[in-house]
Amino acid sequence: MPRSQRNDNFIDKTFTVIADILVKLLPTSSREKQAFSYYRDGMSAQSEGEYAEALQNYYQALRLEIDPYDRSYILYNIGLIHTSNGEHGRALEYYYQALERNPSLPQALNNIAVIYHYRGEQAIENGQSQISKILFERAADYWKEAIRLAPTNYLEAQSWLKQNGYAEAGV
Repeated sequence: MPRSQRNDNFIDKTFTVIADILVKLLPTSSREKQAFSYYRDGMSAQSEGEYAEALQNYYQALRLEIDPYDRSYILYNIGLIHTSNGEHGRALEYYYQALERNPSLPQALNNIAVIYHYRGEQAIENGQSQISKILFERAADYWKEAIRLAPTNYLEAQSWLKQNGYAEAGV
């Protein structure tokens, strides 16, 4: 049974009913509708921490989805799962793929910056100050772009940029 038919949560059920109605009404191909169903089931599984099931659904959605914009969100969500699992290298791969298809995805830029910042902190702990500097500069570059796209988001990143001398005028 598809996950969309198993939701016990009222909000999830409501979202599922509305999404099902929209999918039926929208003038899209059956392939696109099937891709959306897999994506929706992936999001539901992901929200419940069922990452293996979510990944299976996202990979099926990727197999069917041809629209680059829609694919960017599928790739982004796969990146989120890998980040949650501590697989930062794999997460970066998916975030980069998402940005190739949709360069205006500030949340992917932010998550890349967070990973570089984390790695920079690890480098400091390991006594690798030069490497940490490079990683923090990369984090700053990605955060600047995320903030440019979404100026009212990422307030902690804006503060970090200012405190560490990476902020430009207007940031």
